[in-house]
Amino acid sequence: MSTTRKIFYYCIVVCSVVLIIVSLLSLVHDLSLWYSKILDFPRLQYMITGILLFPVFLFLNKKWNLFSIIVGLGLIAVITIQSIKIFPYFFGDKAVPDADEQIAKSSEIEIVIANVLITNTSYDEFLKIIQEKNPDIVLAMEVDENWIQNLQVLKEDYAYHIEYPLDNAYGMAMYSKFPLENQIKFLNQEDVPSFHTKFSLPGGEEFMFHGVHPVAPVPSSKYPDNKGEEEIALIKIGDLVAKDSLPSIVAGDYNDVSWSLTSRLFEESGGLKNVRIGRGVFNTFDSNSMIMRWPLDHYFVTEEFYLSEIERLPEFGSDHFPLYVKLVLQGK
Repeated sequence: MSTTRKIFYYCIVVCSVVLIIVSLLSLVHDLSLWYSKILDFPRLQYMITGILLFPVFLFLNKKWNLFSIIVGLGLIAVITIQSIKIFPYFFGDKAVPDADEQIAKSSEIEIVIANVLITNTSYDEFLKIIQEKNPDIVLAMEVDENWIQNLQVLKEDYAYHIEYPLDNAYGMAMYSKFPLENQIKFLNQEDVPSFHTKFSLPGGEEFMFHGVHPVAPVPSSKYPDNKGEEEIALIKIGDLVAKDSLPSIVAGDYNDVSWSLTSRLFEESGGLKNVRIGRGVFNTFDSNSMIMRWPLDHYFVTEEFYLSEIERLPEFGSDHFPLYVKLVLQGK
């Protein structure tokens, strides 16, 4: 084996070993460890990297010994583990069924959620997206006073609204064409609000909308963090949904991927379904990277809802893409 080939082979081995280690560590679901949660995010990247490394390793490896067998089996394990996590989004049955095209328009609900990024000043670009999509409900997160002032124009088309601006990147605002009754809760941090809103549709149906933006799992001196504790805001919301007799939507920037343990516990506790399953990943963060992207903005719904459309909307200067859905309230 030539020197160049040896160097390339050893680089492949090192990359493979690192990938195997982080992939296995991603299975450690200790919610109190922020770095454990972060390792759960790039599962699609783990899988793709494993698929790329495995044939190269097989081609370059000329001598099979215990170590090379372990590396080879480790790469197979990486691909298998991540495939089990990711494949349901592309090849599984749809967790939320397709909507009946014959359903009454009065039961349709079009929603856009967007983390606007508190430092972003592309107000007009965001408003253009909303104007073109013309949803019934807009949930904007990371809004401060500047964002609120620039979103006032929405009130011309959205008669109902809730605004709670903050300077810590956890402010929220909601604009709706439907009448609403709102309650603001602080589930796990005293300066991180969530919206819990009862909407009334033109046909008379009612549903609950829980707008959420739990704290990020990465420690930060600027923004609130988990303080070394388990992030339980989502699980609390799951409990709220379970106790409510109304159909429910839970939407927002979860700061978490939907295949994480926290998300799965929240999903199970609230009897909720992920609109992505069977339709794709629809990565919404980071809009500034073509490679390191994962789904952080979500819609989870109860069984009364069906899905007509889901679309990741264009970027507008934020690090998140907006996410649009058209849901239909069809009943059980």
